[in-house]
Amino acid sequence: MKYLHLIWAALFRRKTRTILTLVSIIAAFLLFGMLDAVRTSFDQAGKSANGAERLQTGSKLSFIQTLPSSLELPIGKVAGVKAVAFANWFGGAYQDPHNQIFSFAVSPNYLDLYPEIEVSAEQRKAYDDTRTGVLVGEALAQKYHWKVGDKLPLQSTIFPTHDGTKNWSFDIVGIMHPKDKNSGGMFDQLILLHWKYFDDSTPYNRGSVGWYVSRVADVNQADRVAKAIDAISANSDHETRTQTEQAAAANWIKQLADIGLIVGSIMGAVFFTLMLLSGNTMMQAVRERTSELAVLKTIGFSSRSVLCMVLAESVLLLLIGGVLGLGIATVLIPGVGARAGLALPAVGAANWALGIGLMVLIGLVVGLLPALRAMRLNIVDALAGR
Repeated sequence: MKYLHLIWAALFRRKTRTILTLVSIIAAFLLFGMLDAVRTSFDQAGKSANGAERLQTGSKLSFIQTLPSSLELPIGKVAGVKAVAFANWFGGAYQDPHNQIFSFAVSPNYLDLYPEIEVSAEQRKAYDDTRTGVLVGEALAQKYHWKVGDKLPLQSTIFPTHDGTKNWSFDIVGIMHPKDKNSGGMFDQLILLHWKYFDDSTPYNRGSVGWYVSRVADVNQADRVAKAIDAISANSDHETRTQTEQAAAANWIKQLADIGLIVGSIMGAVFFTLMLLSGNTMMQAVRERTSELAVLKTIGFSSRSVLCMVLAESVLLLLIGGVLGLGIATVLIPGVGARAGLALPAVGAANWALGIGLMVLIGLVVGLLPALRAMRLNIVDALAGR
């Protein structure tokens, strides 16, 4: 520690270069913190449902497998279930087939299970009374300049109508407003249409349901309720898996991609680039101070001391940037998770330990070569400029 002032002075000898390198390190560890939270969230998804107000029941086989509508009644009779609703994926596109919008065909009581979403009483009645009526999210209405009373043409990416066309027409009868942008943000980007109209209009659904949503009476009994719901269809041709909505979303994405591999690949590329950048910074810093390092040896600093000082400089550079990056991630993750509708875990002690370990390891790796060069420096050659 007695040489800390020398290490600090050497580190900020070229302030602009050091600050730019620090910005890159901050960005790398900010990304590390965010992605590690995503990875942890997917790893923990489905381990326990306790604490969840709603449960989602889908096919155990695949998220694209539908369930019979006859399950609604037995699910509603499970002890601890307050209410049951159901929905199907519609897959609507607006104006362009590539411009897809989240759109669900839902049961009449679907919104009753989501008190965080507001629809005026007048618009809710219009929705209940209009067979072709739809509710659209506030953000969607603003983006496309939709208003109540407009006709809404949608092209389903999956379901044709009885006449063979995939062109559907709806009436906008209401706008959904999230009470809290963090908790109800998904509904901002959503269209809800009537399941009955959808089922009657396409020959490909035939009374099936994509998933059920159950509201539980006691959040501490959610695990028991989930197991009881799944027991209804055990050993049948439509076995179910009941889990939290966050776990259902995580499993849906897992079936599309290996999240662990994706996160690992991204972080590997980021840290490899970071090693090249910080390594170049340290090489330049030592090269510029060749004569200064020779003076240190001349006045009595051993080769080992010079080696340790350069390594300490490299590790300090990574620690400053890494701690700032992880600190920013710790602050941002709760808000980002809420906005994205994901239960992202906070950056905990284990994440900090892993992050600091990476900072020290990368610092040692990128500082080793310039430190060895400084240790082997010949005083006469260095002072002579050779």
